Formats: sequence, structure tokens, C-alpha cells
Amino acid sequence: MHKIDIELVEMTLDVMKYVINRITKTLPELGQPKKEEELKVLVGETITSAGIGGEKAFQLFRDVLVKATVPIDHPRHLAFVPASPTRAAIMFDLVTSASSIHGAYWMEGAGGIFCENEAMHWLVSLTGMPEGSFGVFTSGGTAANLSAMVAARENWRQNPENIEKRGVIVASIGAHSSVKAMAKVMDAEIVLVPSEEKMYGTDLSTFVSKLPDEKRNRIFAIVATAGTTNAGIIDDLEGIADFCISNKYWFHVDGAYGGGALLADSVRHLFNGIEKADSITIDPHKWLFSPYDCGAILYKNPEIAKAAHSQEGSYLEIFKDEGAHGFNPSDYQIQLTRRLRGLPLWFSLAMHGVDKYKWAVERGITLANTAGELITKNEHVELVRDPSLSCVLFRRKGWSPDDYRNWTYENHKKGFALVTPTKWKQGTEFETVARFCFINPDTTDEDIIAILDTMH
Repeated sequence: MHKIDIELVEMTLDVMKYVINRITKTLPELGQPKKEEELKVLVGETITSAGIGGEKAFQLFRDVLVKATVPIDHPRHLAFVPASPTRAAIMFDLVTSASSIHGAYWMEGAGGIFCENEAMHWLVSLTGMPEGSFGVFTSGGTAANLSAMVAARENWRQNPENIEKRGVIVASIGAHSSVKAMAKVMDAEIVLVPSEEKMYGTDLSTFVSKLPDEKRNRIFAIVATAGTTNAGIIDDLEGIADFCISNKYWFHVDGAYGGGALLADSVRHLFNGIEKADSITIDPHKWLFSPYDCGAILYKNPEIAKAAHSQEGSYLEIFKDEGAHGFNPSDYQIQLTRRLRGLPLWFSLAMHGVDKYKWAVERGITLANTAGELITKNEHVELVRDPSLSCVLFRRKGWSPDDYRNWTYENHKKGFALVTPTKWKQGTEFETVARFCFINPDTTDEDIIAILDTMH
């Protein structure tokens, strides 16, 4: 199976034809998931002792299995946080895999890591973090948030009094689910400021002051959000930064979704204070048009992260030798083995230039504002709150949660659109509402109008 033969050549041609066809489609088929037992009936046994052959396996994927997936770059995929990788980034993802580079250590991956680092320098420059700040690419926001919080806790435990303590992280209830998940993974306690709207430094200060002394003395990090997943809300980064600095707490900003908007001149002022962060999460696979999976974690002081994450092992010693000296990404996040996730971003940036990225991000914001205007003019629907970044929350007057769910499945079943409901807290109650999230610059005003028309 490692030989180059005619079957491999034919398979390569089939794959290339599929890829060319896929990346030149602006309106891919909006597939639908099927139950496992249904798929099993359709494809039969695929892993056998003799193999079913590349042609058969690829045919099953192309004609059956990929149609049971939902393409995240469909212009009417407005659920969750979609993505819209550039064609250049997709093509270079193929190059990245074909080049077979191990991206953990400079000794093996110097040229590729150099490219990643060029993209990372650019990301850091967007934030305004001080000289010396740097970071690495990760598998996504969860790995980035976890890497940052481990670094924060290990730094906190440099104080001997904290070595045996279970640390506390403070965030808002609007924080991404990964913040709560990674707290569980690292066995940290998390306390949530009870506001799904913007978290202000003053509210945070009041909340923390009311915590029991024992709990307050275990706080090692505050997590602010720069663009909540649910509504695109940006916390009071300036006020929270000042609170963290005065109390010597680690200040982490989760900008996994919203961080891409640092590029947009129209909203850049909303991020003031982010430059004071000790660490920042940004997911290029969300609003910076990279393919899955590509997250990033940025540190004000990378040496703190290195002290927390650098791995020891006899077979790893060669990587610390002067002859192998260079930047080792594995020293700054939780993974040792890693692919060069930042390469597609680097290539696409190098090919297209920053100005086109600025335009594409601004396009998502413009679409959200347009949707807000269309909703305001439509008597059947109304805004729950003003659009924020590229998120729009709205309600269909008179609908129940079942109505929203049935509407979602009906549009998806028709292959027309994927727009899912969410919940929004009104006072003490949670209301089911509809939600748009715009990432794809190929989405049109006509798409928005057509989706709203399905709610009549």
C-alpha cells in the first residue's frame, strides 16, 4: 500500500477532479445527516480483510457519505458559527497534508513553522499586544482556552501557598461552552457572572467582592469574551483589564469567533483593552477563512506558557540541542504532535493580501446590519436585540419552541438553508428565538429575504 502503481495514479486523478469540482462550487448541496443504521445499509462493510479498493471506497464517500454532511461554507448556512475558507486556503491544506511535515519542533518543521510564525506575527499585530507577545496555532478554541488556563494556573502556583489549591476561574454565563468544559478537564472551579449581556468591569468587581474570602483567594484567571457565540457581544475589555491588573489576576480574552473582527475598522474600537490581555484565543477557521481545524492562542509572555507546557523526555533532548535550535510550537500549548494548521492561513494571506480579508470580514458585519433592517421592516418578525458583529437574534411573533424547531428541519429537509434557533435569557426566563450568524461573503441580501419569507 506504499507502492506507486496505476491504481494510485488513477485514485489521485479522481481525488483531484473531486477537489476541483468542490472548491469551484459556490452553492454546494446542503446535505442532511442520516442515522448510522441507514448509512450502514447504504454502504455495507467498508473495512474488510482484503479491502474494497480505492475506487469503490471513494465512490461510496462521494455519492453517499458526503451527502450526509452539511457543508459549512453554504451561503445559507447561518447556524452556529459557520465558516467560509478561501479556495487558496483549501488548496494549501492539501499541500500541507501532502508535504507530511511534523509541526512540533523546528528541527523537523523549520520552513513550515516559519510560515506559521509569519501568520502569527500578523495575528498578534491585530491585537496591539506589546512587543514580545507571540503564540501558536491549535486545533481550535477549546484547545487554545485550555492551553491558556493551564499556563495561567501554573503561573499562579509559582506562589508556594497555591500549590495544593484548586484554582478558580471567573467568566460570564455568556462565555463559550468550552470555557466551562476545559475548567472541568483541568479540575478548576468556575464561577459565572450572571449576565448574558455585556460583562462590565464594575459588575465583575462587585461580583468578585461578594464571593466568600476562601473562594476569592483561589481566583487565578478572569475570562472575558470578545464576541459571544450566541449574540456577538463584546465584554468591557478595558474595564475588565484594569480590574485584573489591579488584582493581579490573569486576563484571558476568548475571541475565538469575534477575534476576526479585529480586522474591521468599523468595529475595531469595540475591542479596546484587548491589548492588555495575558492571553487571547482567536479561531482562524471561523472568521479568518481558514479550513478546519485552525485555532490560535496568543500570549503576552510566551515564556510563562513554555514553563507550563514544555515536555521532557529522553528522546526529545535532541530538539533542545543548539543544532536544532528554533521555535518549537509544542512548548506553548497542550499538544506535542501537531500538523501545521497555520500554513493554509499563511498561504491565503500571502496570496490575497490583508485588504481582501478586511473586506470579507466587513461583509459579514454589513450582512448582519442588513438583516436587522429587513427584520425591522417585516411585520412577522422583530429583533430581540440590535445586531452585534455578525450575529442577529430575532423572534417570529407568536411562535413556540416547536415552531422554531419544525421551521429549522423543514428548511434543511428541502436543502434550502440551515438556520437554527437558540435560547436568550429575558429576566429570569429563557426564550427560544431565531439566530443568524454571517461569515460567508457569498451570502446575499436575497438569501436573507428568502429565509425570512419561510417564516410567514
